[in-house]
Amino acid sequence: MNKKLLTAALLGGLAVAAQAASAQDFDDRWYLTSSVGFNVQDGDRKTDDTPFVTLGLGKFINRNWSLDGELNYQNPHNEDNHNLNWSQYGASIDVRRHFVRDGRGWNPYLLFGVGYQRSEEEFVIPSLDSPDKRKDGNVSAKVGIGLQTTFERRVAVRAEVAYRGDFDDQSKRAPNEDWFGDLLASVGVVVPLGPAPVAAVVVAPPPPPPPATNCADLDDDNDGINNCDDRCPNSKPGETIGPDGCAVQITIDLKGVNFDFDKSTLRPESPAILNEAVEILKRYPELRVEVAGHTDSVGTEVYNQGLSERRARTVYNYLVDHGIDSSRLIGPVGYGETHPLVPNDTREDRAKNRRTELNIQN
Repeated sequence: MNKKLLTAALLGGLAVAAQAASAQDFDDRWYLTSSVGFNVQDGDRKTDDTPFVTLGLGKFINRNWSLDGELNYQNPHNEDNHNLNWSQYGASIDVRRHFVRDGRGWNPYLLFGVGYQRSEEEFVIPSLDSPDKRKDGNVSAKVGIGLQTTFERRVAVRAEVAYRGDFDDQSKRAPNEDWFGDLLASVGVVVPLGPAPVAAVVVAPPPPPPPATNCADLDDDNDGINNCDDRCPNSKPGETIGPDGCAVQITIDLKGVNFDFDKSTLRPESPAILNEAVEILKRYPELRVEVAGHTDSVGTEVYNQGLSERRARTVYNYLVDHGIDSSRLIGPVGYGETHPLVPNDTREDRAKNRRTELNIQN
């Protein structure tokens, strides 16, 4: 009864293994197998342990399952009667469940198999004219474990240990036994047939061309004016930019801070105006200004240049003396007679040109 249960368990395991196979990416080439091993015979056989060989053909059903058809042969000697010639050969269908992991050279597997084993016994007794012979076949089943390399180096290597149940109930050496259990240990090779499969290469479509740009979408100098409208394409950071993209000089109005002819001293009405400028600068501490001085056109250019510098120095000193940090002031700068507000044609206009300005730099 126990032997029948074992047979049912082995066959059931094989059925479950075959049913669990499912399609995945894998190397689906047919392959040849061959192995050599050692058969530790069931003690009830009363035979010596013996080497065995196998030859098979198989293929992977999917990434994790393979199916092999295999032939085997062994020729053990009788332990106490060397006149007995005993040999065994057979065929089996084997399913292996491989536990494959990417990047691993050796992958373990479980083995389930069913087959047919044929036993031949021949007693050679010199005193008898005809030897006593037996030839019988029977069902077998096996389970096992093993390790197998991948096909990356063309030929894979397989190492395996299995237990085979041989349901032979006609043995003349053990007439009271109806099955035998043999332990099989082997090492073999797995040789794939044909060229290696070429992995499918998915070619991505080329990226679409970038959208065409025009000057209205570009602002190379980051001044907020697109290239189409920017007449000054090299604006510098910190400059105040007008709608045409060019720097605009913004001036704190010091109208009323004028100077007498050929003088650089402040007129009596000037401090009130300068005090307003001081308040603006204190209210906006991030402002930096250029202190600029100007003259009318009376006199030589060289003289007027020096006079404008002195006038700018007067205003510069006033701002510093009233709490404006010099790091916020650029100059003093004299422009002489080169930047008139109005033509120097009348006394009134020349008075307007004798001035100082605070030009905002940021």
